[in-house]
Amino acid sequence: MAFDIHPISDANSALLDMVAPDVFDSPIHPQMLAAFCNQPGHFLAVATIDRLVVGQVRGILHLSPDEPAVLYIDNLGVTPKHKRKGIARALMQSALAWGHARGARSFWVATEIDNAEARAFYASLSLDEQPVAYFEGRI
Repeated sequence: MAFDIHPISDANSALLDMVAPDVFDSPIHPQMLAAFCNQPGHFLAVATIDRLVVGQVRGILHLSPDEPAVLYIDNLGVTPKHKRKGIARALMQSALAWGHARGARSFWVATEIDNAEARAFYASLSLDEQPVAYFEGRI
């Protein structure tokens, strides 16, 4: 089954009215979606099949005063029913093209150590896996 990739903006955010299970981690909040779409350096694209969102990718352009821009792939999700059909790869390509057009020459993405499926996917893209220590806290 064919799918289409759509970069999301305010103009077409209604595409997110019909989303398949497990594409996003949580329900979409219209105010947060609008804020994300209107933030310079933020990218959201979705994959649709017959107007149903079956995948998504989010990217953020990380700017620094002392080095070139880097694209951070913040989230990638495809509904289980449509995995292994090239959707995740196409979504990644759309994010990388967006970042490249904005000056990024490298990118990074992280996943949990126990997420074997994601690790295998990123390895299939010939990405180098790097060890990292991750810290988080509340504001």
